[in-house]
Amino acid sequence: MSTIPKLHYISQGATPEAHLENIKEACIAGVALVELRLLDVDDATLLHTATQAREITGMYQTRLVITDAYAIAKTVKADGVFLSNVKTSPRSARENLHSWQSIGAVAHTLNDMKALINFQVDYIALGPFGKANETSTLTSKDLDTLLQAVHTDIPFFAFGTVAIEDIQNFIDIGIYGIAVGDLLTEDFKKVPMLQKLLGGSSTQEQAWNADDWV
Repeated sequence: MSTIPKLHYISQGATPEAHLENIKEACIAGVALVELRLLDVDDATLLHTATQAREITGMYQTRLVITDAYAIAKTVKADGVFLSNVKTSPRSARENLHSWQSIGAVAHTLNDMKALINFQVDYIALGPFGKANETSTLTSKDLDTLLQAVHTDIPFFAFGTVAIEDIQNFIDIGIYGIAVGDLLTEDFKKVPMLQKLLGGSSTQEQAWNADDWV
């Protein structure tokens, strides 16, 4: 059984500082894994922000993964890396990470899924999920078809335009969890409800309370 939390928060913000503030809010709300997705910044800015994110998540005992930048993930001792481009080789990431650091990766097609399963990544984000009238997205039916075509213990996460009302259907078709940004950034108070709908996780995600650590 996977020990990966079922609810992932993908960081958002207009500035690195905003990303960090949202990561802190996610930690306080009880999210057990956050992904620092800070794109289009120089390496120095990303390293500085990742270092601060590691300090924040460490304070709340929250897991931190970094989008794409596996060298920085190794430097700051993040819990892992998430590869958001199907062209990025998990093998290259593994060769540059500590053995204990996890690798998650995106898949858009059945071929993507098979390649990642063959490499034995730790989890796969399948999508982007969207409605039938949206272009370049996977519908619930598409996700179901793809999941039925593979046999693996690797957990799959849905990402994209995910709404609360989609979660039960995700569970029914075999999706393990969700990776979301907007859904939480607009209201971190949704965290307990989302965790309940997802069935919690082996990490027993819960809102952080300072009294628990006194």
